[in-house]
Amino acid sequence: MNLPLMLQHVEVMSTRANHGIDPHMHIWGWEIPVYLFLGGLAAGLIILGALASLRNRTEQDATQANLAPLFVLPVLAIGMTALFLDLSYKVHVFRFYTAFKVTSPMSWGSWILLFVGAGAVFSAAAALLRHPYTRETALAKMGLVKWAATFAEKHRAVLARFNIGFGLALGIYTGVLLSGFSARPFWNSGILGPLFLVSGASTAAALLALLTNNHGEHERLIRLDLALVGTELTLLGLWIIGLLTHGAPTKEAASLILGGAYTAPFWGLVVIAGLLVPATLEIQALRKRWAETPVAPILVLLGGLALRFVMVSAGQSVGF
Repeated sequence: MNLPLMLQHVEVMSTRANHGIDPHMHIWGWEIPVYLFLGGLAAGLIILGALASLRNRTEQDATQANLAPLFVLPVLAIGMTALFLDLSYKVHVFRFYTAFKVTSPMSWGSWILLFVGAGAVFSAAAALLRHPYTRETALAKMGLVKWAATFAEKHRAVLARFNIGFGLALGIYTGVLLSGFSARPFWNSGILGPLFLVSGASTAAALLALLTNNHGEHERLIRLDLALVGTELTLLGLWIIGLLTHGAPTKEAASLILGGAYTAPFWGLVVIAGLLVPATLEIQALRKRWAETPVAPILVLLGGLALRFVMVSAGQSVGF
């Protein structure tokens, strides 16, 4: 049985006598929000890199086309390491790939990560040979890397669509992993999948805006991030409305961020510092009223991380 379904069964069968479930769930620590954040960031990076490749804008959007694919694998590796540290039986990690369960979000996630990693390998190889700072490195000159890069360039459009598809799946999965817990009203919403996807894309755009030294590309990434921040705020609003309109348990869950213990971190770190302040800075910079600053993208990244920490922690503190 997969972990989310197993925990739901434990909650049902525990008859409120399981100290790990009642009155609060004590299952996940810092590793899971870090994994969810980095998984969403990797999803956003592979999607943005693929979009630049599909539009054949490897010169105009050099950072998006060349650096984004190079960051996907390291970000995924760190995220998977955090997930591995959370596993109780680490030597059994291979079992995720000995079966596929259609009803298991974690089974879907395991295989999605595998395909995202495969697509990222080919995209990274092509980016290594395109980027002026890496094309002369020993790694870029390896025969296997050259073969992968040649294959990626030959099938650029197909690979880009493959990466976009599995990038979207990965971004949505990071939210579905939580929403699959039907016994946890704070998480039990179909909004979490799109919310985490949009948040992941926003953090990816912010990271690339932080790294690029091309003014035109920086402005395009900032405009994209503004649209994503606006969408994220809308989804957060819809999620809160959903909590307030679906009965006593979900209203109790909503109270955690509407006057309860998680009100300050949610509104202070996620909404204000992570979304509204950077959006204001980006708008003023685009209007040439304020100078461009790295503060805005840094706040978006920190806000995305804070969102995962608040979601995971608050969701474990209240159940049906």
